Amino acid sequence: MEILVAKHAGFCFGVKRAINMAEDCAKEAEGRIYTLGPIIHNPQVVKELEKSGISAIKALDDIENGTVIIRSHGVTSDEMRIVQDKGVKVVDATCPFVKKTHEYVELLTREGYSVIVVGDKDHPEVRGILSYGGKDIMAVASVEDLKDMPRKKRIGIVAQTTQSIENLQTVVAHCLKKASELKIFNTICNATSVRQQESIELAKQVDCMIVIGGRNSANTNRLTEICRKIQPKTYHIEVPEELEKLNLNGAQKVGITAGASTPSWLIEKTIDCLREKKANKLEDKRRM
Repeated sequence: MEILVAKHAGFCFGVKRAINMAEDCAKEAEGRIYTLGPIIHNPQVVKELEKSGISAIKALDDIENGTVIIRSHGVTSDEMRIVQDKGVKVVDATCPFVKKTHEYVELLTREGYSVIVVGDKDHPEVRGILSYGGKDIMAVASVEDLKDMPRKKRIGIVAQTTQSIENLQTVVAHCLKKASELKIFNTICNATSVRQQESIELAKQVDCMIVIGGRNSANTNRLTEICRKIQPKTYHIEVPEELEKLNLNGAQKVGITAGASTPSWLIEKTIDCLREKKANKLEDKRRM
């Protein structure tokens, strides 16, 4: 079995930055340290940070004192205001690319555009982005969500940073027929595009693909979808132990990629488990 690993699998710039900021807080901050929601969408990393005294909370009411770290996906404008009003120390670990999307939405709103955010409306990043617009803003997962949209004079478009370029292009093409004026900011993170393209190329070369990352990670789920279109034998795992459930019999080449919130130690552990699986099979053949 040959194991091929995508070059850019794992942490992106924004995630590395957020984790570094959290680790610095754990060393320097006094009192309790919170993150408003998980700092990144990887349960294993969140659990490791808990050992350093950093607690992920869901409700603003749970914040009493100490330090609040704003997660990499960002929060809504109202949530940010409430946190700041509490008088606690705020460490803003929002990914700079997500922050830029907030700024573009504010700009488009000021200029009078109807704003479309291409992304999952229930994802925390998208909820945050929507909060920086006015009344005429909506999130769409795909062009299907726009079938009943009336013609508008001016439409402005941004995207969730982990969207696929193909989905953004499809929405843009549809909106060209619906507006007299269209303004587009391609806010898909370059790290996302690179990972998706690498995974596409890798999926073409292998007998099966393994995508590592949190099941609550949008970019990991999207990598899985993209790879599965090319290689039906694509498996999404969160931890290496899940390899035991997979049937990799006959796979001569196995491809590995990982979401932008997957730590390198999880990728390395998965590779080690695959090598061990391979070694065990060879030993079984010798015994036969």
